[in-house]
Amino acid sequence: MDHIRNFCIIAHIDHGKSTLADRLLQLTGTVSDRDLQEQTLDDMDLERERGITIKSHAIQMNYNHEGKDYVLNLIDTPGHVDFSYEVSRSIAACEGALLIVDASQGIQAQTISNLYLALDHDLVIIPVLNKMDLPGAMPEEVKDQIEELILCERDEIIPASGKTGLGVDSILSAIINRIPAPTGTPEAPLKALIFDSVFNPFRGIIAYFRVFDGELNKGDHVKFINTKKDYHADEIGVLRMKQEPRKTVKTGDVGYIISGIKEAREVKVGDTITLVDRPTTTAVRGFEDVKPMVFAGIYPVDTDDFEELRESMGKLQLNDASLVFEPESSSALGFGFRCGFLGMLHMEIIQERLEREFDMTVITTVPNVSYFCYDKKDEMTVVNNPSDLPEPNHIDRVEEPFILAQVITSADYVGAIMTLCIEKRGILKNQVYLTSNRVELTFEMPLAEVVFDFYDKLKTVSRGYASFDYHPIEYRASTLVKLDILINGKVVDALSAVIHRDKAYEYGKKIVEKLKDLIPRQQFEIPLQAAIGAKIIARETIRALRKDVTAKCYGGDISRKRKLLEKQKKGKKRMRQVGNVEIPQSAFMAVLKIND
Repeated sequence: MDHIRNFCIIAHIDHGKSTLADRLLQLTGTVSDRDLQEQTLDDMDLERERGITIKSHAIQMNYNHEGKDYVLNLIDTPGHVDFSYEVSRSIAACEGALLIVDASQGIQAQTISNLYLALDHDLVIIPVLNKMDLPGAMPEEVKDQIEELILCERDEIIPASGKTGLGVDSILSAIINRIPAPTGTPEAPLKALIFDSVFNPFRGIIAYFRVFDGELNKGDHVKFINTKKDYHADEIGVLRMKQEPRKTVKTGDVGYIISGIKEAREVKVGDTITLVDRPTTTAVRGFEDVKPMVFAGIYPVDTDDFEELRESMGKLQLNDASLVFEPESSSALGFGFRCGFLGMLHMEIIQERLEREFDMTVITTVPNVSYFCYDKKDEMTVVNNPSDLPEPNHIDRVEEPFILAQVITSADYVGAIMTLCIEKRGILKNQVYLTSNRVELTFEMPLAEVVFDFYDKLKTVSRGYASFDYHPIEYRASTLVKLDILINGKVVDALSAVIHRDKAYEYGKKIVEKLKDLIPRQQFEIPLQAAIGAKIIARETIRALRKDVTAKCYGGDISRKRKLLEKQKKGKKRMRQVGNVEIPQSAFMAVLKIND
């Protein structure tokens, strides 16, 4: 155990975690130069295309330091705010963390929030100043920021570059010298934390775990404490570039277990594994349950694919424990699922993964957050879907979730960012100058205003120089109304939204204008309306396609033409009553980009 070190890497998005991890793998000989590629640990096409880490990855490295062999277990983590749940799981399985800061960008909002997560778990922090090879690097300024943030000595900060390999050997030495070896009792009953799981179509579910006490042997009869299920450990091993089977996984080590589990719900990330005949008395307290922030409906394009979508979502949930879903039905879209996501990027990634990994083309409804609705008797209902909101005459008040948002930016953009946040019903709480040119702004604002396009707008007004992080604080009463969209007189529940009364008219008008461009013209006139209760607040009309029925009359009496036109008029009236308007997928997607 003295020769094991478990550590993770935490940083803001795009500060060079994955590139630095590549250098660590290369220097320890875990990956041969022939097999090495950019972002080696990011094995999803989606991660490579976007250049972001979506999934945390675990890998074991061997390293000889001053004549002794050490085992280093690295758990790489994502940097985007939407994947902070992955970070919390990685942190629970480690004793130390590399805090990576970009020398040209300095400390960003997500760096701070991930650092606090690590400090809550008493992890040893090793500060690393990355991207030292860039011409825009400001090492002295950024070192001042790191010193202030984690109160460390200046010479503890390791200058490094993931691209050139500068400082990687110093990082490995620091991991061995500064991070403590795992503590645990090898003789105690087995106690291991599941921090991740993946689905393999041939072997079933593979759970990744970290052993805190005792040891796990191949063939052991194990029990999962939370789900109360028991299995036989058919195969156990360690996580190298490929899974390597072993006879025993000892205290302090990280490994995987295959026990022929087929059902996704039988493995809960955060569960504790122990032995059936010699169970541990206490479960590992690792991390909190996931709290979804954004809710949206996901429906199959073809209703017959509902069961297939259910299976795909179950498999995806294994790989991404922060996805929450339950079945629901909509009059416009048929059967589907109400899903909870951690943010808009998370929602986009899930949709794209369903299409790529499971060949499921899906329709996503307008995202919204969950509200607390109180009726006249002061009884509360949780509203995750706008169609669950009762009629206005039954409502006493509606409360919406508020968040504390931190924005770190350069002083030039403070005015533009304040204007944006106040537009989004934000209240400025604090403004701190971290250095002469870097400001931290703290706002309280409704989560509903953030889930749409706040992040994109923030990047636009700050020219990409603002970083953003948030956490929920409480529910507060607001004047919220349900905005319905009627197409041809029928409410399309998938386009309904709960919105602040002051913004309802502007939002309704934008939606009907956008739908007018996107819904194809029919043989009859289609009215598009936005309504609050029975009151119509905006209207657009899609003109009918007019077929020239009098074209066949050459000359002749006017009454002949009038007869044909009257007949057409009757036909159109009947058509309008029974006609069905097909709403294309692009119309649902356009609502998401309503402010572009």
